[in-house]
Amino acid sequence: MVKLRSKRFSKSSTKLGGGVSPAAAGSGGEIKWELRPGGMLVQKRESQENGGAGEETMITIRVSTVSKWHDLSIQATSTFGELKILLSIITKLEPHEQRLLFKGKERDDDEHLHMVGVRDKDKVLMLEDPAIKEGKLLGLTRTRIIGGPPYCPISV
Repeated sequence: MVKLRSKRFSKSSTKLGGGVSPAAAGSGGEIKWELRPGGMLVQKRESQENGGAGEETMITIRVSTVSKWHDLSIQATSTFGELKILLSIITKLEPHEQRLLFKGKERDDDEHLHMVGVRDKDKVLMLEDPAIKEGKLLGLTRTRIIGGPPYCPISV
């Protein structure tokens, strides 16, 4: 975590209602800053200060597959790739076989959940990659032909 000191101006603080803001009052007038995974420096959220140092915010995501719903608890700062790993345990589909859609767009594995706007109790759609699905079907057909009983037109 990065700590920066902000400069307070006495004239502006008295005009705004006399004194320090409630967020800054609890920390002795210092504003706490954090560096987000995207590289943006922002003021630390109030909920993280109360939750304890180093503790990440957990969110529950509802993932819809073709036939089922899965409710998963995951850290808000996780990536879609990490979500795919969790889903691979539940759905028996490898992460590279999955396609995750949030708000109508397919998301890359390196995108962070909180950076694209995934919040607690949001829905994510998981589909099986059609190219992989087709490859599996073709692969099964080939193994049956190659691995099946040999064709012999002449009976012995």
